[in-house]
Amino acid sequence: QVQLVESGGGLVQAGGSLRLSCAASGRTFSSYAMAWFRQAPGKEREFVAAIGWSVGSTYYAGSVKGRFTISRDIAKTTVYLQMSSLKPEDTAVYYCARGKTAAVATATYEYDYWGQGTQVTVSS
Repeated sequence: QVQLVESGGGLVQAGGSLRLSCAASGRTFSSYAMAWFRQAPGKEREFVAAIGWSVGSTYYAGSVKGRFTISRDIAKTTVYLQMSSLKPEDTAVYYCARGKTAAVATATYEYDYWGQGTQVTVSS
């Protein structure tokens, strides 16, 4: 069974930084993409960033490109999301997810395992 556990969320002022972590366990991740999504109150869950586990290729939503960086530590089977220049509109619950394939994808249905989420709140 795959388990994903996020951590690192919190309250930060606009312009600040946070690093989220997603510790993965259960099965090999070498054949799957990993991603971060977020969901703000009253809104649908949206794609933030994804990374191919083996190759390390990355893809970002336009709203975070240049401010967020996704990375992974293969030995620790952990995925990170470094967030900088945070804005109030980045406030959301952030979720880690494992893809159904190795392909980097942006749709929620392309991911079959999800963490419980971690709250990020950016104050103005």
